[in-house]
Formats: sequence, structure tokens, C-alpha cells
Amino acid sequence: MARDAPRVIGAVTGVGLVTLAYVRWLGVTNSTTVALTFLLVVLVVAATSRLWIAVVTSVAAMICFNFFFLPPFGTLSIADPQNWVALFAFLAVSLVASNLSSVARARAQEALARRDEVARLFDLSRDVLLMTDSREAIALLARFIARRFDLDYVAICLPRLAEWDVHEGGALSIALDPHELTVAYAGVESTLEFDARERTYGGHRTMVRDGLTVRLVPLRLGTKPVGLLAAAGRPVEPGTLDALAGVAAIAIERAQFLEERKTAELARQSEELKSALLASLGHDLRTPLTAIRIAASNLQASWLSDTDRREQSELVLTEVERLTRLFQNILEMARIDAGGVAAERRWVHPSEIIEAARAQVEHTLGSRSIDVSVESDRLVRLDPRLTAAALSHLLENAAQHAPASSAIAVRGTVSADELTLTVRDHGPGISPMDLPRLFERFYRGADAKKRVSGTGMGLAIARGLLAVEQGRVWAENCPDGGAQFTIAVPADSKDPEPEASTS
Repeated sequence: MARDAPRVIGAVTGVGLVTLAYVRWLGVTNSTTVALTFLLVVLVVAATSRLWIAVVTSVAAMICFNFFFLPPFGTLSIADPQNWVALFAFLAVSLVASNLSSVARARAQEALARRDEVARLFDLSRDVLLMTDSREAIALLARFIARRFDLDYVAICLPRLAEWDVHEGGALSIALDPHELTVAYAGVESTLEFDARERTYGGHRTMVRDGLTVRLVPLRLGTKPVGLLAAAGRPVEPGTLDALAGVAAIAIERAQFLEERKTAELARQSEELKSALLASLGHDLRTPLTAIRIAASNLQASWLSDTDRREQSELVLTEVERLTRLFQNILEMARIDAGGVAAERRWVHPSEIIEAARAQVEHTLGSRSIDVSVESDRLVRLDPRLTAAALSHLLENAAQHAPASSAIAVRGTVSADELTLTVRDHGPGISPMDLPRLFERFYRGADAKKRVSGTGMGLAIARGLLAVEQGRVWAENCPDGGAQFTIAVPADSKDPEPEASTS
């Protein structure tokens, strides 16, 4: 009422100004002209205000019309019976017009409100589609509903055996009574009825908590109830609440589906990893063990010369080194998965990292030529152990995929905040099908059967070791043939200290 007071005062003032203008300034005495002008004021008020304000304006206009423009002037009495008819006709027309205008305005406001609710439901549906984290999906959904519909409190209540999982959203926090939730949910499970007037299904309830009225709406997937939606705050139509509960139920089903799909995907990946690991280990263990067994048998032969014995011994040592490297890879991958790798930074020259990596895969490289180029003498501060281990896997990969007669080029570059190491080979390059999955564990490429053996762990281990240093690794094909792998590790740099002169 207090909010409408300025509108009432403005409407009555408008009637008074029209009366003053016609009586004092313009001298208009034609009753038809005056009645139409008053009717125009009433219509304007009815189009912009509530019905009761238009009725008050109509009554004020009727009084002014009678007092100032119907004889005898200056009194509220009417001498001519025809003027009574004109007065009541004016009042009836103004009231009917006010009512029609008010109804039309109410319908327009209702249409705008419905459009606003539909837009809110659309925005909520879009929020639901963007949700990907199934663990926090329900709590996030409650916050989305509270924000989109300007509600002070929203709770999604899901039954879990004898208890309730309540996920809240909104500015308020209300302690819902589990017993009332159970009673409301039991009523929802019994029957499913549709109220055509309210455009809702049955099961809507209210409870009063902390002085606030909380509305409970059933969450249904089809005809099956899955929980309750509790809402408090601004008034929302029951039909809109029912539609909102339907969207929330679909979102809950989607979150559960995402969780199930994620679990199934993890199980599938686990099985794939186990199968790939067993296949790789079976292949890569069988070859060196067979070679060692044959070489050991040969060493027992009395007819071998000293030169042949040395060759067989070298073969045994090479295969043992290969097995050692294989088990080191398995242990490194296990440590990476367990988060047991930590970075220990210190100042070192890039050439020391390259030499350490080269020493780790010396048996794999054999007599292969390695061209090393370091463009700076500056020292870098990083973990040389992790960086060298990652680089060694790239060198091993290059040696396995490039011809034995070709050289492997290793280049080091030092910038203000990063060390870059590149390994370039002159092999067949990387297949476009393999590039997206090149650093996945146990992935050996589409044509792995045509190439040398390997477990597919080396590049994945290199990526994991570099991740501990916030480094990165990527691969690309060179325009003139071959592949190039690049390591980039964040590192401070400084000029080496001058050596102390000796006298």
C-alpha cells in the first residue's frame, strides 16, 4: 500500500490539474469534452497502475465532473435527470475500461514472468549440460538452481537407506527435518496424480523451518521418485517448480550416468593397461632371456675360442643391461604413479645433462654417432637427475627407430627462464595416427609389429618425470625427414663463475 501511495497521489493530482485547466484557464464547459478527458486520465492510470488505483481515480474524476461541469455548478447535486445518466455512464465506462486495462496489463506481466521462468529453465539446462565433474555435480546443481531462480535456499535431498543426503545451495542454511522429508517422500511413492489447474503432479508439500516456508517438490524420473527438491525464498509458481524438479532429476540421472561411465572407462583402461603390460613384458622378457640362455649354453662348450667366449659374454651383459633397463622403467613408472618423485634443483651445465643421459643408454646406443651441440655456456638451475633420465628415454627411442648408420643430433638451448633440449633422428618419422597418443603408456604405434621391440613405457616415463619439474615434452616430424623430440624445462640461468687463477 505504501509503495502505491505516490501513484494514487499522482493520479488524483492529474484529475485536479485537468479540472483546474478547464475551469480557470481554458473555460471549457462542454460536458462531453470534459468526460472524455477524464476518461483518458483514468485509462492512463489503469494502464500503469493496479486496479484499485484506477477505481480511486474514476471516483475522483466523477466527483470533479459532477461538482464543476454538471449544473447546478459548485454543488454535488444534479438538476437534470439526463445528467444523472451521463454521470453514471461515465463512471461505468471508466470502471470497465480500468478493469480491462488492468486485466490486459496483468496478462502482459504474467506473460513476461512466464518468459522469464522459461529463460531461467533454459539457462539451468545449459548449466546441467556443462557439468562434467560427477563428484560435485549434485551440490553444484543446487547452487545453479539457487542462482538462476534467485532463491534464498535450495536443497536437493536424496534418500540413502535410512538417511538423507542433502546438497544445499543459496545464501541461507536451513536444517531440514529428516522425519518430515521421509513422510513427504513416502507420500510421493504412493500415487501419481496431475493437477490440471496448477499444472503440477501431486506430492507438493510445505514445511516451516527457522521462520521460513520451505516448499518440497518431488524429483521424478518418469514416474519413479528419486528424491525431493526443497526451495525457499521468492514465490515461484507450482508449475515452474515442477518443471524445475524435472530438470533437476534429469541432471541427477546424468551425473550418475557420468559416474558410471567414468568407472567403466577406468576399469576398461585398467584392463587395457594390464593386457598391454603383460604382452610387452612377455615379449621383452622372452627375447633377452632366450639370448642369455643360449649364450650361457655356448659358454659351457669346450670348443669355443677365447674370442667367441668374449662375444658370448658381451651378449649376456648386453641382455642383462636390457633387462635392468626394463625393470628400471617399471619402477620409475610405479614411482611416478605413486607421486614418489621429487625435484631437487641445483646448478649444472646443459652438457652434463646430455652426457649423463647418454651414459644411461650406452648399451642401446652402441657405436651410434651422437652429435651434441650446446649453444650457451650458461649454467641452469633444475633437477639434472630427472632431466637426464627423461632425455635418456628420448635417446633410446631415437636409437630404436632410426637406421644404425645415421647420427642422432642433440641440441641444447638456454633462454632466460627455460632449458630446451632437442633430439633429432633420421628415421621414418612419426605416423600422423600415432602423434596424438605418442606419450601414452604402453602405446607402441600402429605399426609396432614391423619395428623393434619395446614396452611403450619410455616416452610416458619421460613425460611423467618432466611433469615433476613443471616441464613438457612434444614431438614433431621434420620437413626433410625424421622426427624431433623437444624437452622444455623451466630453469633459472647464470653465467659460470670464473675459475680462480693459480700462481
